[in-house]
Amino acid sequence: MCRHLAYVGPELPLGRVLVEPEHSLYRQSWAPRRQRYGTVNADGFGVGWYAPDDPLPARYRRAGPVWADLSFADLARVVRSGAVLAAVRDATLAGADAEAASAPFAAGGWLFSHNGAVPGWPHTMAPLVPTLPPADLLSLQAGCDSAFVWALLLHRLRAGQDAARALGETVRQVAEAAPASRLNLLLTDGATITASAWGDSLFYRTGTGTVVASEPYDDDPRWQEVPDRTVLTATRTGVRLAPLEDPASATPKEPCP
Repeated sequence: MCRHLAYVGPELPLGRVLVEPEHSLYRQSWAPRRQRYGTVNADGFGVGWYAPDDPLPARYRRAGPVWADLSFADLARVVRSGAVLAAVRDATLAGADAEAASAPFAAGGWLFSHNGAVPGWPHTMAPLVPTLPPADLLSLQAGCDSAFVWALLLHRLRAGQDAARALGETVRQVAEAAPASRLNLLLTDGATITASAWGDSLFYRTGTGTVVASEPYDDDPRWQEVPDRTVLTATRTGVRLAPLEDPASATPKEPCP
């Protein structure tokens, strides 16, 4: 159910990480190598990026497959950024909410994506509805499981929780209500990437910048798989991993100032 990717590092054309690699996110829309649920990600796509000196990200999203968008190749060739989050979608419910349900979701300076599914949506999430203010429920960005998970996470971020704690608590909350959920979440503010591995694959690569992705986009040996039930925090120079049960107890895997 979906493939996604986030990058922070030196400014470069979007296509350098989204289109040019041999097994890029663009190619993963029809030929993913490690996707265990679904085979084609053709129910929408989106990319969000940050421009210099502007804390609010821009987004380009569409309801159809990325390979059918005649403008995306030009956009990816000329738009440059040092922080990107992109996703290709295999919808839990085909056709649901079209472009509005395509990641990345956004609020303020945040971009968010969900790779996975919440089984039994929306009924399994009914016990969590009272945990959100009515205004948050009325302003859901789409009527899909991913948008509801985003609302839960955003509520914590707005309450002042740091990203790793907010993401970890959201995953535990949803998984308790719907135990078979797959919750690989991806969040960035343009400087840091926070992600969870819960029920599906997640990898990262450091070097000239840091990439976090559902699966490697090439065969570079620097790619490392993130263990299941883990929260990842990444900057341009390094990565921290922590057991999801206790995101505050992060142990550095690589330097992450």
